[in-house]
Amino acid sequence: MDLSELKLVTASNIIKLRTGAGMTQAELGAALNYSDKTISKWERGEAIPDAWVLTQMAEIFGVTVDALLSAQERWKPAPDPDDVPDRSYSVNMIIAVAVLGVWTLALTAFVALWLVGIIRWQIFAVALPVSVLTYLVLICVFGKKRHLQFVIALFVLSLFVMAYLLFVQANPWQIFLICVLAEALVFLSCNIKKRPKFLRKQKKKA
Repeated sequence: MDLSELKLVTASNIIKLRTGAGMTQAELGAALNYSDKTISKWERGEAIPDAWVLTQMAEIFGVTVDALLSAQERWKPAPDPDDVPDRSYSVNMIIAVAVLGVWTLALTAFVALWLVGIIRWQIFAVALPVSVLTYLVLICVFGKKRHLQFVIALFVLSLFVMAYLLFVQANPWQIFLICVLAEALVFLSCNIKKRPKFLRKQKKKA
């Protein structure tokens, strides 16, 4: 087995073991004191870890160093982020059109009622959480979850704003006191993370 083939075999084994352990590249990198970019480089077969790192990796995954260097199955390269076509523009446009569509419908309903002498500005109070919810659903569908917790927090806030605008006789501090606690609950819930499998195994051994 030449060096290039060894790199590909090792890359395949690292990908399989890491994903099987439920770890991200960043989590594996943190466990080895390397960056996620280095892990990505190993998984693309561009480089191979040194002997010390292979020993650490074998201990983390509960395998032998030989298992990391031996062919297990046909290698499938990890996709290079630079090679993935950028479709963010189309996705962003779809989301923008959907959110704008919500407000267009709200404005259309408001104008239609206005023409017959009925003023219902509360329509916009309802459109606010609906538009945020539309945005929330679409970013989940398209996998753009980087700021998900902030969008969820915005949706919760929009619900309280709608409640206040629809029931103006209520004191705002009574409503927003609950809102503060709800927002804290959102951020705490979004930061609950599943412990990686290899950490749970180490805890059991201890």
